[in-house]
Amino acid sequence: MKTNEELQKDVQDAIKWEPLLKAAEIGVTAKDGVITLSGIVDSYAKKSEAEAAAKTVAGVKVVVEQIEIKTYSELNHRDDIDLANELLKVYNWNWEIPNDRVKVRVENGWVTIEGEVQWNYQREAAERIINKLIGIKGVSNNITIKSEPHDEIEKMAIESALARNWSIKEQDIHVNVANNKVILTGTVGSWYEKDEAERQAWKAPGVEIVDNDIVVAYDYSLVD
Repeated sequence: MKTNEELQKDVQDAIKWEPLLKAAEIGVTAKDGVITLSGIVDSYAKKSEAEAAAKTVAGVKVVVEQIEIKTYSELNHRDDIDLANELLKVYNWNWEIPNDRVKVRVENGWVTIEGEVQWNYQREAAERIINKLIGIKGVSNNITIKSEPHDEIEKMAIESALARNWSIKEQDIHVNVANNKVILTGTVGSWYEKDEAERQAWKAPGVEIVDNDIVVAYDYSLVD
């Protein structure tokens, strides 16, 4: 059982543990399992990394991310067309992303990607590449999954994947399938387990949508 103060310190330690965030000034507050992150970083990658680090901590139910990006290098003030062209060039060389399936739009450093791919790992790869570029202020990933007509989701296959996954300690997860949609419900002990359950569901052939309604429940003290 954790107090709010203990949870706050755990999240602060998790953020400091990440090499990319060692020198970052990120504020952390904790209240009944809700973590609020604030501060200023100089890249979108650091902003994403801080949120990911917070989610790995046991006891975190919700992460409210209020981190701002303020670039300090002249390299960060890049032309939107230049950023879009660089992204398209990188996509063409990446084997995970099908050629001509992703469209890129950049406005004031904010990137919007659209298109259709067959697998979720391709959708994730398209966003992961963006995180590494200098000058990006944010990402809207509007890529949709379009499975092959013959693909049918196997509920038992997803349940087996969850059961054999060592990182998912709680097995109170229920899988429901409706057409090409997977609905996950139940309770787990950490945000990481919730995310991992969703990642496993996305790996099943035919999945176009995953509704992750799993609840994160953790026994912590309501002490400031």
